[in-house]
Amino acid sequence: MAESIPFSKQLRIATRDIHSVSDALVNAKLAFALYDNRVWAEGLLIFYDVFKHLEQRVPDDFLPPVLHRSAQFEQDLKFYLGDGWKERHTPKPEVRSYLEHLHRIELENPNLLLAYVYHLYMGLLSGGQILQKRRSLGRRINPFRRGEGSSDGAALTTFEDHSIYELKQRLRKVVDDFGARLDEETRQRMLDESRKVFELNNTIIRTVQGVERANVRIIKYVAVAIMAFIVMQYLVRSGKIF
Repeated sequence: MAESIPFSKQLRIATRDIHSVSDALVNAKLAFALYDNRVWAEGLLIFYDVFKHLEQRVPDDFLPPVLHRSAQFEQDLKFYLGDGWKERHTPKPEVRSYLEHLHRIELENPNLLLAYVYHLYMGLLSGGQILQKRRSLGRRINPFRRGEGSSDGAALTTFEDHSIYELKQRLRKVVDDFGARLDEETRQRMLDESRKVFELNNTIIRTVQGVERANVRIIKYVAVAIMAFIVMQYLVRSGKIF
């Protein structure tokens, strides 16, 4: 029965509950902080080493070069953190634990890394696009922004010459073709490892700092805008301005 279901769909079904937890965590932690460059940069930084590791270790057949994002991570991080960010960068302990886990499963069976490829890159092509659009919109309407265009620092989520739909379909095909050749034991290990992807993602997302500061700042911006609107309405109604 399971063999008749595309393997990419099996991976989604197996992670549906923990995926929802992960989505809720991102929304709760980054809802306002999306508009704070320092928080956004830290969010990029915690995933940079993970994506880079996969792109260095996973064959092109499983992770097509068109999906590689290391260079785009580095471009965005340079924009937000300035020159020399690599020299200053040291992965957090939680990120190092993530990388150590990837190394362990690669020793067990390198094919297990495909679970991480599928969920991380599909996340970038789905939720990552939504987050970037929300961030771009917020920056366009933010009266306090300082000379930044809405597309600056957005290389990571920009896929030139390829549609998001096309890339998703290509990634699904890679996973489905691979899944069709799996024995039951390896199939189950892949499903188990898929859940581990979200557990590890949630762990490193929780380490992002500055969210409270960013949220307070955005709330202040909103409060100022509301007060300005109220004052304007009062002046109009009192006939002091026309």
